[in-house]
Amino acid sequence: MLTLIGTAVAAGLTTPAAERWWWIGGVVAFSCLVLLSMVNQATGATLLTPRGMEFRTLFRHRIVPWCEVVSVEKRSRTGRNGTWSYVRVLRAHSRTLVLPGIFTARWNDPKFEAKLAAIRQYMARVNNN
Repeated sequence: MLTLIGTAVAAGLTTPAAERWWWIGGVVAFSCLVLLSMVNQATGATLLTPRGMEFRTLFRHRIVPWCEVVSVEKRSRTGRNGTWSYVRVLRAHSRTLVLPGIFTARWNDPKFEAKLAAIRQYMARVNNN
């Protein structure tokens, strides 16, 4: 976000007056989309039900039946600001889905690991029945 804000300021200071607002407006609009995407993923929730996994975010509600879930895996990404971990579901036909609300930027976060273990245990219990 800071990079996008810096880009908007740089565009405002370096472009001619006639073009300035187009550049600033474009960068601000793109920044808003990035921010909404981050908030949508962070405020979402995953609910485990006998039918499947229910994903709720600000803009979407979806259900993935257990029969479509092939595996649940922990993934990590490293960027300039450090490493963060998230949970991804591999679905039938090699389609993946990042679970909303389950991520961490801490190393060996016990809450994150507990959520991941709960999902895996629930999935194993449903598949055994």
